Amino acid sequence: MWLLLFSLLSCASSFEVDVDKLEGLARARVETCGGQLNRLREVKAFVVQDIPLHNLVMKHIPGADPELVLLNHYYEELERIALSDMTRSEINELLGKLGFYKKLQADDEVPEEFRFAPAKDSPFKSEPEYKPATASVVTQNTPATSEPEPEAKHLDL
Repeated sequence: MWLLLFSLLSCASSFEVDVDKLEGLARARVETCGGQLNRLREVKAFVVQDIPLHNLVMKHIPGADPELVLLNHYYEELERIALSDMTRSEINELLGKLGFYKKLQADDEVPEEFRFAPAKDSPFKSEPEYKPATASVVTQNTPATSEPEPEAKHLDL
């Protein structure tokens, strides 16, 4: 009976991923207060042991309940997920569903294809490369085959 009750409570506390609402998900951070973590052993274990394995940032806010804040490329908030009622394994499973890569060890390298996970694409890719304005002026006004005039040479170098 207790097992059935516990499984119902754990299912009720897990977060369902709404893919449409999280369009553009690029990064996340965990906001919490150290004092709040002392009463939440599972969340504290996640914060202390698993955050270094994920591409997450920890932000301490006095008096805050632990939350996972999902952000887009422009650091705009997409969703806040309360972590207080979740277990360490549920939080890790949720991050896996959202596309966050988890390293096996804190000092392991992240594979190139997961370097910016969970970001699927970047809105910054389509921007043209930076070209100095002086280069376009020189190419428009100066023919490619002409030599510089003798007066234009710098003799003070």
